[in-house]
Amino acid sequence: MTDARDVLAFRSRRPTVYATRGLVATSQPLAALAGLDILKAGGNAADAAIAGAAMLAVVEPMMTGPGGDCFALYYDARSRTVSALNGSGRAPAAASLESLRQRGVTRMPEYDGRAVSVPGAVAGWDDLITRHGTLTLADVLAPAIWTAEHGFPVTEVVAALWTGAVSKLLRAPDWTDGGDSAGPEQPSGAELLCTGRAPRAGEVVRLPALAGTLRAIAADGREWFYRGEFAHKAAAHVRRYGGWLAPDDMAEHESTWDVPIHTRYGAVELYECPPNGQGLATLLALGLARGFDLEALPAPDRTHLMIECMRLAFADAARWVADPHVVGLPLDALLTDAYAERRRRLIDPRHAAPAALPGDPRDNSDTVYLSVVDAEGNACSFINSLYRAFGTGLVVPGTGVALHNRAAGFALDPGHPNALAPGKRPYQTIIPALTLHALGPDAGALHACFGVVGGQQQPQGQFQILVNLLTLGLPPQAALDAPRWQLAAIPAGAGMQPTGAAEAGGRVLIEDGWDPALLAELERRGHRLQSVGGYDRASFGGAQLIIRDPATGVLAGASDPRLDGCAVGW
Repeated sequence: MTDARDVLAFRSRRPTVYATRGLVATSQPLAALAGLDILKAGGNAADAAIAGAAMLAVVEPMMTGPGGDCFALYYDARSRTVSALNGSGRAPAAASLESLRQRGVTRMPEYDGRAVSVPGAVAGWDDLITRHGTLTLADVLAPAIWTAEHGFPVTEVVAALWTGAVSKLLRAPDWTDGGDSAGPEQPSGAELLCTGRAPRAGEVVRLPALAGTLRAIAADGREWFYRGEFAHKAAAHVRRYGGWLAPDDMAEHESTWDVPIHTRYGAVELYECPPNGQGLATLLALGLARGFDLEALPAPDRTHLMIECMRLAFADAARWVADPHVVGLPLDALLTDAYAERRRRLIDPRHAAPAALPGDPRDNSDTVYLSVVDAEGNACSFINSLYRAFGTGLVVPGTGVALHNRAAGFALDPGHPNALAPGKRPYQTIIPALTLHALGPDAGALHACFGVVGGQQQPQGQFQILVNLLTLGLPPQAALDAPRWQLAAIPAGAGMQPTGAAEAGGRVLIEDGWDPALLAELERRGHRLQSVGGYDRASFGGAQLIIRDPATGVLAGASDPRLDGCAVGW
């Protein structure tokens, strides 16, 4: 019998999908179709993005939902402008770094109530629709509500992820959250299980409690979620598990519209949301790579230099990614050519660095992603997340809503910019991306709308995909299919808790499909490689990508084979 973990062996070929009137790419076919149906009904890229995000909250409930956060980049084709939506929540007013330190806690808890910051997704959905959409929130939530009520067959990767989270949802004796485990004897996480077990691939699942929540949001809007019944239920539940969340924290939440940060790479300008997201790491890595002729280099040299660029970029992101509304960050200085040149001198073209330390430019920083482009060329790069599978595993009773654990991204060093503090947003891994043409008559026109899921893999995946597209000239689907590498560690101090060792210069995970001679050369240069295959390839991130030809309006879409999704268009 075939091992279920072989579902990510990628033995079949995926084509690039072409369309002219609109295209949606995401990690689950029903979500892609929900977005496409909204486009066909007259909605635009913003409308379709929220329809797809809500559907993903149903069909991939361990990855995303109303209890999570979101970020978006929106490209307006008429004005040729990019706006950045920060839909992430803040730490509760009662959050106390000192109380954790007094109890001997050395890392932010990940799975109890203290890991819950205000969930910002629902406000983000509403704000994106209000500013850029053409339909109502009720219109775009309708497909997800119907699916949650009537049921859907579970896909393969989702079934595997669901199975791995059963003990967390049930707070089973064989599961530990690494912190306080006090709480109800019958955890409400059972609402998201099939009589105590995870659904199997192909099994039809209905989520009536989640349907009720989405229906209430559709009927009464964000008020019900942030000031009404849900807010009080969520706060009470979080406090039962040792957290700080209060109804007032929910009522005071609001999204922010920020000025995106960006940098040039080749003939395009890459746009990212500013911190508290880690998109800065992608921009820094590209700024370093810009100083090398990657196209002319042999594959071992190119791969080595990219890994070293990413190491330095992560070191800076760990130092400087924080909430800029609370602490001052030298973002403009970090993205200058002069700073990139200074950091680039630290890269040895023949040897892996034993350590990567952050610089200071003041001297002379579980998820779903979907991409939508409509017929007019508007684009929405949208990402929504609970962080770990089902977030904290805390499900608000009677609602079907799992609460994220984004507050686990705070640092406990009081001197760090990302230190836990009331009303502050934590380091966020989720980063949508957009590229615009930067040269010639097409300057300012949309080039690509894309993103990658997978925690710390996100900037690494974006970096590799852009090099595949722009330096190596791969077509969209091939750019996603190509094998990836992944730094398994980030510098200590960012508040994040990666699986691998925390030291810089740590392991490099290598996906199946690389040339053995290239890998041997990387090891000779000092890289500590670890091969990863089968189902574990999901850790290399699931990407979605849409490219638009400004001359013809033709859209070319691709969806990552590491997940269950697809690109669909008309």
